Amino acid sequence: MAGFDDYLQASLAVIEATRTSLDGARVEAAVAAATAALMQDKPLLVCGNGGSAADALHITAELVGRFLKERRALKAICLAANTAAITAWSNDYDYASSFARQVEAYGETGGVLLAISTSGNSANVLEAAKAARAKAMRVVALTGEGGGKLAPLADILLAVPSRSTPLIQQAHICIYHYICAEIEARIAAG
Repeated sequence: MAGFDDYLQASLAVIEATRTSLDGARVEAAVAAATAALMQDKPLLVCGNGGSAADALHITAELVGRFLKERRALKAICLAANTAAITAWSNDYDYASSFARQVEAYGETGGVLLAISTSGNSANVLEAAKAARAKAMRVVALTGEGGGKLAPLADILLAVPSRSTPLIQQAHICIYHYICAEIEARIAAG
């Protein structure tokens, strides 16, 4: 592996590529969709696997608790958090439908699914997106380069131009921190 400075340079390159390639209008559309849902007390469901599951937990913690401003709690639900539901369903049926089953339980017309997958090809995230679309929810996909199989299922695709999982995840943090800050500011303003 290269040295620490080289790693930071690679990280900066992906952040810069994201800054120049990710259309700000798409990020704004994601903020607007999530804000509209949350203002109507519709759910923002968030899912991902591995590091993206940790990101899903992070996002929902910021919105249920607080990010930067004092305001009411928001209906943000991490689909990776209920290990009993995930493991029971996966054991009895299959892992691929474990998030979709929760979308069936918690999803509502007018809500939003934030689907996180660095490859865009995670089977359980794809099935969650299909379930969300069946419930007339908007689907925002946070992915790596190209968006994979998740791209055509997304109403709004936020793809980081990289194929390196850790570098994509670092850019995802920048994107979702911005989204959380904007949602919170708009809801706090009424």
